[in-house]
Amino acid sequence: MKKACTLALLALTLVFASEATAQKFSGLDKSPMDAASYPSDYKVADKMVRIVYSRPQLKGRSIGELAKSGEVWRTGANEAPEITFYKDVTFGGQEVKAGTYALLSIPGDGEWTVILHDQLNQWGSYFYDEKNDVVRVKGAASTDGKSLEAFSIAFKEVDGGAHLVMGWDTTRVAVPITM
Repeated sequence: MKKACTLALLALTLVFASEATAQKFSGLDKSPMDAASYPSDYKVADKMVRIVYSRPQLKGRSIGELAKSGEVWRTGANEAPEITFYKDVTFGGQEVKAGTYALLSIPGDGEWTVILHDQLNQWGSYFYDEKNDVVRVKGAASTDGKSLEAFSIAFKEVDGGAHLVMGWDTTRVAVPITM
């Protein structure tokens, strides 16, 4: 009898254990998260900056439909990107203290306004309030012959620092960062 009870208890444990670990996972995000850092070499632990953002896709639409000229945009998809400076830097000519900031932008012709904002964990730019801006800088906009389907951010090394480069379709926007 004791053996039968032990087996029954073991069977019940296995049933409940498998139910407790069964987890439904959502499908892949249509605008997956990505990250970029400078220096980009994974062997270099002493980073100057890192950004985590989501990558919207054009899917037959124009940038102007998704990131309207003259309007504050979340600079990607889903949550506003978070950019972390591990050291005090000069961002687009403005002094910025080490820390984490939301990255927003205002697309424009020839240049974009790029905003570091202290309101983290915000979905999109729906609750944007200018009073939380830390700095606003201008980023030169140019065009490239290569079109990017997915919005992308990278750091390009230049003498004395890097440029934060945002690209989508044939548009490229660069903001210098120095220490």
